[in-house]
Amino acid sequence: MSLTLLERPHEHVALLKLNRPDARNALNDPLRAELANQFEKLAADRNTRCIVITGNDRVFAAGADLKEAVDSSPIDMMARRVLYFWKVVAGCRKPLIAAVNGFALGGGCELALQADIIVAGEGAKFGQSEVSVGIMPGGGATQRLTRAIGKYRAMKMLLTGEHVTAEEARRLGFVNDVVPDDKVVETAIGIAKTIASMPPLAVEQIKEVVLAGMDSSLDAGLMLERKAFEILFASRDQEEGMRAFIEKRKPSFEGR
Repeated sequence: MSLTLLERPHEHVALLKLNRPDARNALNDPLRAELANQFEKLAADRNTRCIVITGNDRVFAAGADLKEAVDSSPIDMMARRVLYFWKVVAGCRKPLIAAVNGFALGGGCELALQADIIVAGEGAKFGQSEVSVGIMPGGGATQRLTRAIGKYRAMKMLLTGEHVTAEEARRLGFVNDVVPDDKVVETAIGIAKTIASMPPLAVEQIKEVVLAGMDSSLDAGLMLERKAFEILFASRDQEEGMRAFIEKRKPSFEGR
């Protein structure tokens, strides 16, 4: 059985589903490898302009598979190349939307935090519960969650392992939209369709500059923004977009 399911709800939108329902979509090595392979292919596919990642209607991902890790040594953990998986997801140039139902805990919450937009169901729960089993986050939560919601709020989640509701996560600032549980994927796909209708080169440059600028000084970030802005004037889509606006017609963007 495939551990991921890839669907095409729209010409330029990829819907990627985690498919370990019996294990609550826990992230084991085979699932991580399959996800990394899917992300690499989608990143290279010019026809894909936006990616939605989701689980099922009961769980997004309940964390890492502890049965796989309980007897591991530090060398075992290094050999599993988990960091490679996270780098592939974080390095994806295409906008990524997480559609979260149910639990997004530990590595599952970290996977959602890799997204550029998070849509959550009213019954969703988020948490970094690694501390409760004697470890700490290893997929970026100490850095991404802190950047998203600030030191003090992040510290409480990380040090207590508490779960927060979707509405609390929205209030804290790391969930964009909270919708009825049965509307989560539909809402995420709707946002993805809107993004996919935009010029792909501009979309990719926006994502790249935002992420790079977050770890830079303001001056460096502004320089990155200016250079990307200028480079886009070499694209066909820039001319098409502006001429369509002037001519009061719908633009046709090609990603060139």
